Amino acid sequence: MTSTDWLLVAIIVVLFAVSIVLALSEMAFTRMSRIRALALEDEGSRGAARLARMLEHPEQTINPLLLLVLVAQLTSASLIGILLERQLGAIGVGVGLVVQVVLFFALGEVAPKTYAIQHTDRAALRVSGFLWAITNFPPLRGLSRVLIELANALLPGHGIKEGPFVTEDDLLAMADAAANEDVIEREERQLIHSIFEFGDTVVREVMVPRPDMVAIEADATIEAAIERAIEGGYSRLPAYEDTTDDIVGLVYLKDLVHRARAGGGNDPVRAAVRPAVFVPEQKRVAELLRDMQSKQFHMAIVVDEYGGTAGLVTLEDLLEEIVGEITDEYDVEEPGVEHLPDGSLLVPGRTPIDDVSEELGIELPDTEWDTVGGLVFNLLGHVPDEHEAVRFQDLEFRTERVQGRRIVSVRIVRLAPADDPEHTPVADHAPPG
Repeated sequence: MTSTDWLLVAIIVVLFAVSIVLALSEMAFTRMSRIRALALEDEGSRGAARLARMLEHPEQTINPLLLLVLVAQLTSASLIGILLERQLGAIGVGVGLVVQVVLFFALGEVAPKTYAIQHTDRAALRVSGFLWAITNFPPLRGLSRVLIELANALLPGHGIKEGPFVTEDDLLAMADAAANEDVIEREERQLIHSIFEFGDTVVREVMVPRPDMVAIEADATIEAAIERAIEGGYSRLPAYEDTTDDIVGLVYLKDLVHRARAGGGNDPVRAAVRPAVFVPEQKRVAELLRDMQSKQFHMAIVVDEYGGTAGLVTLEDLLEEIVGEITDEYDVEEPGVEHLPDGSLLVPGRTPIDDVSEELGIELPDTEWDTVGGLVFNLLGHVPDEHEAVRFQDLEFRTERVQGRRIVSVRIVRLAPADDPEHTPVADHAPPG
């Protein structure tokens, strides 16, 4: 071997060492989250502050890093090929290919990346200085940016875009994986899912609908209002003029009791009415919760697009979306989803579509209705009789109990797959029993 050959060997060794550092840096940085970096910074870990700053815009670090990885690997591969061809001739090209695969895959890729996966915090902190240097090296940063802009020009409409680098689905998948590996409790996983669902939920989905509201007429006596509040177990009641479409405010049980003890038990309720907060039914519950916290109110009247009363919503209703059902000594236990011996489901008409979809393991449409009763109403197109059924998506929805114009309970039966790929709803009538 000539002095030139030994120079090539030295360069290859250096590039191989650099490739190991780059592979370790790439895996450690991509697996490190900004939240974890901030936690390490709070713990006083050296280099954590730099990691947190770089993870604010990770593309500014990843792009120069990937460029260096590509340059190091291509250069070393070319030099190995040249060196072995000079020593072994044409067969040296094949030998060089084998050496590249074994050497760079086993030692240059697998080993450092495995270490970074198993010791992410330690690896990321150790390479933070190196990453900071390449991120803030103007020539390298500018070259990578030029190459990216060139790629964007060659691929219009498919250019490289910034973030988000962790999506909602990614976070939910991580929570599921953590629960499966017993890193977090099942209840904690459910809480994480509930928090994300909370951000997408609107008031209409959690409100007490107007037919179920417990309200008092404004001209009723304070004694009658107290009796009604105690019967229902409520500390607040909406007060209305002629119908619940005309809510004039709220009355608090403590105000009513105070007036009654002062001798005003026969006074009209309107004398104790406080102003009510009205919210649209499409308002997001996260926004309403913030309003309730900042403006200090616990109940709001929900109005529809025409200004009529759609229902009411309380602070407890919002919190239940996150932590689950909250019951007290005044709550009446309502039946939930019941699995019948024949494999069918018996569900209350007010059951949310999402809950039914989860029980059935399929996705039912919920864009036009929120409850299983609303789904049946819309599929039938009229107020159903008891034991009237409609078929949809290989399921039969049968009204078990109808009270006036309300569907109280629905029985859901799985059917054999329909021949019609569109799954057109088909209604039929069956005799009671």
